[in-house]
Amino acid sequence: MADLPATTVQRSQLARRMAVLMAFGFLALLAVGYAAVRVMQRNEVHTRLVEHTFRVENAVLDTRRLIEQSETARRGFMLMPSRIVTLNTFRRTQDELDRTLSRLGGLISDNPVQSRNLQSLRLQLANLTARRLRSIALVERGDQRGALMLFADDGEVRDLRTIRYLLDRMAAAERRLMTYRDQELRASERLFYAIIVFAGGLLAVVATISLVTILSYTRDIARSEEALQALNVGLEDMVAARTADLTRANDEIQRFAYIVSHDLRSPLVNVMGFTAELETAAGSLGALLDRVEADAPELASEEARLAAREDLPEAIGFIRASTQKMDRLINAILQLSRQGRRALTPEKIEVAAMVTQIGETLSHRLSEADATLSVEGELPMVVTDRFALDQILSNLIENAVKYLRPGVPGRITVSGRRERDRAVLIVRDNGRGIDPRDHQRVFDLFRRSGAQDRPGEGIGLATVRALVFRLGGTIDVASTLGQGAAFTLSLPLVLPHQEIAA
Repeated sequence: MADLPATTVQRSQLARRMAVLMAFGFLALLAVGYAAVRVMQRNEVHTRLVEHTFRVENAVLDTRRLIEQSETARRGFMLMPSRIVTLNTFRRTQDELDRTLSRLGGLISDNPVQSRNLQSLRLQLANLTARRLRSIALVERGDQRGALMLFADDGEVRDLRTIRYLLDRMAAAERRLMTYRDQELRASERLFYAIIVFAGGLLAVVATISLVTILSYTRDIARSEEALQALNVGLEDMVAARTADLTRANDEIQRFAYIVSHDLRSPLVNVMGFTAELETAAGSLGALLDRVEADAPELASEEARLAAREDLPEAIGFIRASTQKMDRLINAILQLSRQGRRALTPEKIEVAAMVTQIGETLSHRLSEADATLSVEGELPMVVTDRFALDQILSNLIENAVKYLRPGVPGRITVSGRRERDRAVLIVRDNGRGIDPRDHQRVFDLFRRSGAQDRPGEGIGLATVRALVFRLGGTIDVASTLGQGAAFTLSLPLVLPHQEIAA
């Protein structure tokens, strides 16, 4: 059996090791998750920046396209003034150009370099647009020659070249930004994949260590089980033999209790018979003393009077009280002996209905004690021995009625609940309570707690505990002096097979 503590130590060490590994793996996962989130956030930022760069580039291209379209429309109108369509195209293109420039300004507002480029572009466009409008006005007045001369002016060509140069510079700046942001995006992606690979490797290491630890522990467990099986060869036979010994011992104790109580009753009956004869003789002596006092009072001494009229009746009273108490104790022993031998008969029982029936039986005593008995909540149904459960609940409720506090209305409640395969019943009262030092001794045979001002032999709770044990349950008490008591029963919902067979 020396291997068992070692196995316990190994199990404890394994538990600590696995806890450390799991904690390490969990922290690693948290760190990897945090890093992954941060990388994803960076990717989102870079993606938005790349998208923003594309939008700026598109706006620059749209600006270039609109400038060229408006210039083409103006030239077409100057060559063919009769085509109003070209003039409308010019004006529509100019309006769209204004909106595109506004959109471009909003997109590059956070870029000082591009903002300066746009400001220069607006100045050049303003000059170009002014010349275009003057040439169109000349054509509309019929001065097509003047418009062509204005168009041939080198200043307009320079403005257009400057505008194209500014647009090229803005597009180049965005392409540089695009290249830089694309590199950052790719770097973030590489970092994300590196974190994933690192996390996978870390988890693989943790899993490998855990697997090795578990396999090692499994081998140790297998060796321990082999040793345990070797130690436990024949253990079931030993348990069966000891159980048989205990059963025989219990039967012997019950037979002994029955025989002792039966043998004690025979001399007790003799004592009670002789007590009755002594009582009759004492009556005869008393009558004789009365006649002597009437006929010859000088013959009746004071000692004779005391012996016949006080001492002898008092002694007979003590003997009778003692024999009656002995008779009750013998009956209690016989009752316990019979309870141990009685075959249990399980049946489905509604505990609430049983409590109500007990209350009806004790209604007179409850009324005299100014007490009430009630059921709180829903009590679970059980399959057990009806007589035993009735004895248990009756004894507990009668005890509660017996030990109520004088002058205080009694409240006795029975509540319960179901806990997996067991029924828990609680009998609670507001009586005078039990000293915490006596919580266990009150279940002992012939042991009582507190002031002995109530009739009883200390057999009720002992009987309750014996019956509860026979039903496969447990009983406990919680109480404080002056604050009542609560007896808690825990019984199986269904009486176990071995108890039924007993």
